[in-house]
Amino acid sequence: MIRLGVGAVAEIAVLGAHCDDIAIGMGATLLTLAGAHPGLRVRALVLSGGGTARADEESLALAAFCPGAELDLTVLDVPDGRAPAHWDRIKDALSAFRGSTEPDLVFATQRGDAHQDHRLLAELVPTEFRDHLVLGYEILKWESDTPSPSVYHRITAALAAEKARLLLKHYPSQAHRDWFDEQAFTGLTRLRGVQCHAGHAEAFVLDKAVIDFGGS
Repeated sequence: MIRLGVGAVAEIAVLGAHCDDIAIGMGATLLTLAGAHPGLRVRALVLSGGGTARADEESLALAAFCPGAELDLTVLDVPDGRAPAHWDRIKDALSAFRGSTEPDLVFATQRGDAHQDHRLLAELVPTEFRDHLVLGYEILKWESDTPSPSVYHRITAALAAEKARLLLKHYPSQAHRDWFDEQAFTGLTRLRGVQCHAGHAEAFVLDKAVIDFGGS
């Protein structure tokens, strides 16, 4: 398996359409980054849920997924499922968010997602973060839109279990969903682990990157 390294990471930008998107898509990666890079700055933007109990869940959850990191979270109140109708507002919010951060890595939804809110965010993020490595995470849900990822982050079984535990603990509002359980979350990470010769993994879609071979 080919390995690529990202080097030192001081700041990351993470973006989600809904509260819980980020944690579902890359919770174990957040735990890894926070543990590997003391003092990590995490700049997070979520489009919907502002002013509701969902935003409170998100604040507590991301704090748990980013232990020891400097977390700055903004949760907007764009109506769930109506993001395309609020294109101008989202574009302006992304522009303002971009001006507030200089990340080493950017994580967001991926373009092949069947949910219109996720897909719109994935399409707009590269228009603001033009010179950054943008990794698109996958969000487990009922739609048959699981992507064919190109980048894998290997994790241990213990870390996969911790991700599932934190998701169930911090998002009680989602407990009624038939896919929101430990088996579903660890099942997906196990599948991605098989695809990269590991016990478990989180996977990402990479649209474009520049590689440096050390020449002039």
